[in-house]
Amino acid sequence: MAACTGLIVANLYYCQPLIVLIANEFKIPEANAGTITYLTQAGYAIGLFFMVPLGDKIERKKQILMTTLASVIALIIAATAKSFFILQIASLLIGITSIVPQLILPLAASLTSQEQRGKVIGTIMSGLLVGILLSRTLSGFIGQVLGWRSMFWIAAGICLLIFFAIQKKLPVNKPQFSGTYGQLIQSLFTLIKTQPVLREATLINVFCFAQFGAFWTTMVLLLSGAPFNFNSATIGLFGIVGASGALAAPLVGKMGDKGNPRVAVGYGCLLMLISFIIFYFSIESVIGVIIGIVFIDIGIQGVHISNQTRVYSLVPEARNRLNTVFMSFSFLGTAAGSAYGLLLWKIGQWHAVAIGCAVLAILALIVYSVTFKSKSKTIETAN
Repeated sequence: MAACTGLIVANLYYCQPLIVLIANEFKIPEANAGTITYLTQAGYAIGLFFMVPLGDKIERKKQILMTTLASVIALIIAATAKSFFILQIASLLIGITSIVPQLILPLAASLTSQEQRGKVIGTIMSGLLVGILLSRTLSGFIGQVLGWRSMFWIAAGICLLIFFAIQKKLPVNKPQFSGTYGQLIQSLFTLIKTQPVLREATLINVFCFAQFGAFWTTMVLLLSGAPFNFNSATIGLFGIVGASGALAAPLVGKMGDKGNPRVAVGYGCLLMLISFIIFYFSIESVIGVIIGIVFIDIGIQGVHISNQTRVYSLVPEARNRLNTVFMSFSFLGTAAGSAYGLLLWKIGQWHAVAIGCAVLAILALIVYSVTFKSKSKTIETAN
């Protein structure tokens, strides 16, 4: 499951180190080429909202197989795109069909006891996070050596192999929801209304994923320009730095099993704020960028895994729908963050990006602090 989530979620991030190469081929500004990054994330959010809830209604393994096959088709469209507009459409489709990790995670949660759930989610998330981060390294290298189209052909081949692996290895898992699709979607809003933990976890994730998206989109622009002037292969190597931080994911999940996972959320938000302070002063420092990447990736893991563990514990029979709300808004945050980062880059380049993302980190901490205080007051009143 960890391998499948990592290899499929990578589809969302292959395009990032390829922005400069794509801009050169289609003869468009690099900032315009960067729009495929947030179109991919927006597609992911659409897929999360409309397709992931079906995991509570139809057999999960069958849905995972169909979606993986659709992903192969979307990647082939990208690899053969004759115009940038077609590539933009393909990017949206790649996002929509790359939701398989968010179908696998609820499946894993349903097969796991409460005492082990955080550890299991952390293990699978480590695979997902390594996939996110190493995808940039692989993509940068392939793009530099074989061209950007080759990366999408390779990704299509990987997804086809995953299709057969899933068919052989994953268990059949029958759903529990018997209503209509309309009732299924309507129940999402009921969950938002009735689950305060879901609302809090989702809002914090939105702010944190926005920072994550803004950073990884604009980092390519920073490192490809003066004084670094790195090529796509070298830029992709920075993904290895983030992947080293992903090793902390199982530890974060295990800590959540033993104590209150919400504590890790606060520390994660703080680490992300610190990372952008470091980035602000690292406009000409590779070491500073590397340290900042380690901080931001450990921070996002602390926030995301802990929040996800909390959300999965709310309503067991509605895990796909809980995950839909939680992850669709999170990746809308990533898409908005990518667009926000490009806007900040146009306004004031790297310093503007660092300041703008630090503001988002502060907003996440405010949400965390306000909800923490309100809960404390509720407890005092009850006592």
